[in-house]
This record gives sequence, structure tokens and C-alpha cells, in this order.
Amino acid sequence: MKHLDEYRDPAAARRYADGIAAIVTRPWTIMEICGGQTHSIVRHGIDHMLPEGVTLLHGPGCPVCVTPPGMIDAAIAIASRPDVIFCSFGDMLRVPGNDRSLLAAKARGADVRMVYSPLDAVQIAQDNPGREVVFFAIGFETTAPATAMTVLQAESRGVANFSLLVSHVLVPPAMDALLGDPANGVQGFLAAGHVCTITGYRDYEPIARRYSIPIVVTGFEPLDLLQGLYMVIRQLEEGRCEVENQYNRSVRPDGNPAAREAMERVFAVQGQDWRGMGRIEASGLGLSERYVTFDALRRFPMIVPGPERASDCISGEILRGVRKPCDCPAFARGCTPGHPLGATMVSSEGACAAYYRYRRTALEPTA
Repeated sequence: MKHLDEYRDPAAARRYADGIAAIVTRPWTIMEICGGQTHSIVRHGIDHMLPEGVTLLHGPGCPVCVTPPGMIDAAIAIASRPDVIFCSFGDMLRVPGNDRSLLAAKARGADVRMVYSPLDAVQIAQDNPGREVVFFAIGFETTAPATAMTVLQAESRGVANFSLLVSHVLVPPAMDALLGDPANGVQGFLAAGHVCTITGYRDYEPIARRYSIPIVVTGFEPLDLLQGLYMVIRQLEEGRCEVENQYNRSVRPDGNPAAREAMERVFAVQGQDWRGMGRIEASGLGLSERYVTFDALRRFPMIVPGPERASDCISGEILRGVRKPCDCPAFARGCTPGHPLGATMVSSEGACAAYYRYRRTALEPTA
């Protein structure tokens, strides 16, 4: 625990917070783009350590949360076929589509299985040659390389009964979309360290220049986040707009070349729907023409993801940083992790789940 404790030292955290207070001369609004960062901020009360006027917004950094309801509906339709074994990560099972979740489909008899790796689904396909096995491939650039390597493995093993329902998304286009929304007053970003371990941070430099906004890549421990906030605020106070790397123990400018090569080999960039954000051009990954035989939507062409329907749940506004969980009248009342109304309460990286776990007593509505 030695090295972990170094990044959770209360005295060092207080020094960083005091350092932020010493340089702030006006209000600033900063968004962390990753759900893991959100949970660390809420769990450790980092936002409460900041001087008055420094506001943190929670962005669309939860991969489960941003998966559009129409894609989940398509997953349920595929999973409900008697010839299909449908595989998914655990968090995804309880996320609602427009009507119900994969877990509800499983309760109705669909063969839905939780896996820890997409390679598990390939093995299931090899063990069940008479059935179609479909893996729900979700996530940001962090998980896309594992999906890409799984496709290459399935091809090399000649596994013909395996396919993917792909809903991978890319972070920089989402940041671009947020900054182009007049309702969003973000003035600086904390970029996700684990995404940048794969991609590096050069893709963020055009965004910083185009919108004159500082972007700092950070880790997930309290001192990572406080140092990253200090770096963002120092840039804002000095009138600079650069990409800086706080997480240099893990992130390099060009990321992981082998992982990027696998992604570029298997996937092609395409437009993608995001829950609560609509369609964002060039923000998703689909299988390239070389690997379309592994595309579940081509294998089951009668199944087409539909649009997101209107809902009373405000998770879309939470994902855009327009509102916070405590602004929802259903928070901790009609909406709980045991009975979630929206994706941000389901996922272990969702903002509503973080507030429920760490701040429910202070925020739940009173009668």
C-alpha cells in the first residue's frame, strides 16, 4: 500500500488545496471527463476542498452510461433469439434501454452471460459451435484494443459463430461537442488518464487551440486530481490554453503504439449516437470492411437500433454537465442502485451512483 498511500496523503492534499486557493482570482468551471475521476472526487470530497467559485462538472466519462438506449434495445433483440448466447460486461446488464434491460431479458429466458473479457466470449463460441455467440463491445479507447485483439484472435482460430455488437466511443469528439453547446460553460478539462495511456494526448491539442481551453491529463487518486486542478487553474489564471500531462507516470505523448495499431487495423471511425447527447460525428468505432463478418448487426440485419425516446430521467443532462444528480427529484427516492431509472445510477462509474454511495445522507430529498 506504500505507493497508493503516497497519493492519498491528507497533508499533501491540503497543501494542494491551499495552493489552488492562493492563485484563484475569479470563478472557474472545470469538467472531469472520466467516471473514475468523478467517483474519486465525490468519495474524497475533493470538490469541497476547493475555494468558493471553483465549480466541478461531471462529464460523459462513463462508458456504460453513454451507450444509447437504441443500441441496448438491439442487444436485447439479439439476445432474445433462441439460437444466440449473448455476452456482456456486468455493468451493462442492468442499464435500461428504451423499455427494459438485458437483465430483464435474461429473466424472460434469454441466454445472457456476464464475462470479464471479450476473449471469454470467443471461448464460449468455441464451446458452443451450434449457436451464435455475440459480445456487446462497449467502452472508450481504453477497452477498444482488447476488443480489437479479440477479433484478431477469433479470425486466427477460425471461430465463425462469434460476432460483436459494437458501441465503442471516442473521447475527443465528445469534448468537442460539449464545448460547442452554448448551455455548457466548461472553461477547463481534466482528461482521463487511462484513455490517454492508450491514445496519448496529442489528439487533445487541436481542441485546446480551437476553444482556447486548458486540458490536463490526470490520474485518479486524490493528489492526482488536486494537482491536475491546480495545473488547469494556473493556466486559466495565466491566460494559457495548453495540454499538460499530470499523469506522466503512465501516459506518454503518443500513448501505446501497439494498442493503437490494433485499433486502427480492426476499426474504422464513424458517427455514433450517445445517450443524452444525440449523434456526434466521428465519435465512434465500427468494424472496418476487412472485419465486417464479425459485425452482429450485419449477421442479424433485421435488427436496427432505434432512436432514444423521451424520458423523465435527467441522466442525459447529467452526462452533458448541465445538471447534477442532486438536481433530480427522483434521486435516492424513486431512483436507487437497486431500482435505477437511468444509466448514471446503474454503472459503478456513473455520477448518480457516486452521489448515492457517498453523499446520499446529505442530498436525499426530505418529505
